[in-house]
Amino acid sequence: MKEIKQDIIIIGKCSIADDVEFVGQCILDNCTIGKGCKIMCSYIEKSTIGDNCSVGPYAHIRPECNIDKNVRIGNFVEIKKSHIKSGTKISHLTYVGDAEIGKNCNLGCGVVFCNYDGKVKHKTIIGDGVFVGSNVNLIAPLVINDDCFIAAGSTITKSVTKNTFVIARAKQENKPKR
Repeated sequence: MKEIKQDIIIIGKCSIADDVEFVGQCILDNCTIGKGCKIMCSYIEKSTIGDNCSVGPYAHIRPECNIDKNVRIGNFVEIKKSHIKSGTKISHLTYVGDAEIGKNCNLGCGVVFCNYDGKVKHKTIIGDGVFVGSNVNLIAPLVINDDCFIAAGSTITKSVTKNTFVIARAKQENKPKR
């Protein structure tokens, strides 16, 4: 371990590899942290973080998450019961629940995985190389195949085939005041 200060709270059994840097208050609850990670002011519970990941500040990794190597989980990101594959970036203000996200994806600010229909939790699967623009709602169950681009402000309700540009938002209308 590179650095552990008094403001790191460890609950239960945690495995922390070498060369992990902690910044600010972090809570680790029965989790595994891979080598070379940087964890900033975040809460990680009952999950696994792979090598060379960056988490936080102020991220919440909830139970049953598996985050592969070289992943960036940014500020105010919440992830629950999801698998995030290597090279993916989820930089800020995003909720990911009940999902599988492929390699080398990029999720913009304010993306929300709408996984609960009021009765049942549903899964969203995202392939490799997918770009999801800011302020996108993904209404599960949903599959977005490899190499897709989802335009900012879209609400996606149908699965998307490989290598597709998707835009799902109402056309802006400007009308004079009365």
